[in-house]
Order: sequence, then structure tokens, then C-alpha cells
Amino acid sequence: MSNALYSFSEETLQKLRKFRFGSARSDDVQALIYQIDKTTYEIKLDESAESPITSIEELVEELPDNSPRYVVLSYPITLKDGRKSSPLVLVYWLPPTSTQSLRMLYAAALELIREKAGVSKLIEIDDEEDFEDIEEKVL
Repeated sequence: MSNALYSFSEETLQKLRKFRFGSARSDDVQALIYQIDKTTYEIKLDESAESPITSIEELVEELPDNSPRYVVLSYPITLKDGRKSSPLVLVYWLPPTSTQSLRMLYAAALELIREKAGVSKLIEIDDEEDFEDIEEKVL
């Protein structure tokens, strides 16, 4: 599958840009969950998730148990020198119970969403417990 197969609506891209710049000023975790529409191959916000999500616990609750998702995550941290930073990362949620066809569908669009989101880092997570040490992965 080529990236030409996948698309973003202009509305989705505008929300993503707004989130990218707005979340940098927040003192709280901010996250948006994206899914791929299996019929149109459009990458869009997951309608079942509240947007934006403002805690890691809430994020874990919103992620499906058997389907991959992309999470654009702004995670505020205080650096060793005291400065505040809010790195923007892409979390690739890949639960072990997802089907092979869904895994392939999401894997093929990974670089495209990474590019469109303008993230600094990609973190692949396949177990909810991995979110417990997300700060270490963000750094």
C-alpha cells in the first residue's frame, strides 16, 4: 500500500495544526487519537474519544483493545536546567489482539501521519502498562 492511498481532510489537518501549536502552551498532557477509516482510508480523529484528552489515564481508557490507533501527544516536562518543554510525539498504539490486516493498514500510513503531525519522536506501545513510564519514553 502506498501513502497515496491514505488521505486527510482539510478539517483534520487544520485541527492537527491548531493542536500542535496550542498544546505547546499547556501545562497539562494533551492528546488526540486518530484512526483510519477502513472504507475511505481517510486518517481522522477517533469520534469515540473526547478531544483533546488531558491525562494519560483517560488516554488509556479511550484506546481500543483490539485495533491500532495513532496518538498525537503533547507531554509537558521540566528539563534538568529548569526550563519547561512540551515535546510533541506520535504514539503508535498496536495492541497484540489486533488483526494482521489492521496492523498492515496502520503500518502503511505511519510515516504519513508522522510527517503531517510534525512530531519529534515515534513511540510504539503494545501494552497499556507501557504508558506508566511514558515520560521516560518521551525524553
